[in-house]
Amino acid sequence: MNQILIDRFQLPKEAKDVFLKRVKINRDFIKTLPGFLGDEVYFCEKNKNISFVTVAKWKDSDSLENAKALVFSEYQKQNFHMSDFLEKNSIQLEREIYEKI
Repeated sequence: MNQILIDRFQLPKEAKDVFLKRVKINRDFIKTLPGFLGDEVYFCEKNKNISFVTVAKWKDSDSLENAKALVFSEYQKQNFHMSDFLEKNSIQLEREIYEKI
């Protein structure tokens, strides 16, 4: 059954450029992984904040779990630490996994 990974980010406008650069790196990488079926990105600017949502579709739970491991490994190669990046740029993240009915 398809797995849908939905990430919701809240960030200040001043973090937009660095955030979008990181999102592009991540999206370019996950598009190469087995089981990736596609993604969509949405954003909404209000006052001094941005709401940003990514929706990535995966073939099944095995594909998603494999992708998580490969992304983590890629982060290590890049010396990228997600929690530090989020904290440094005042970005909040909510992540949930859904199944398509």
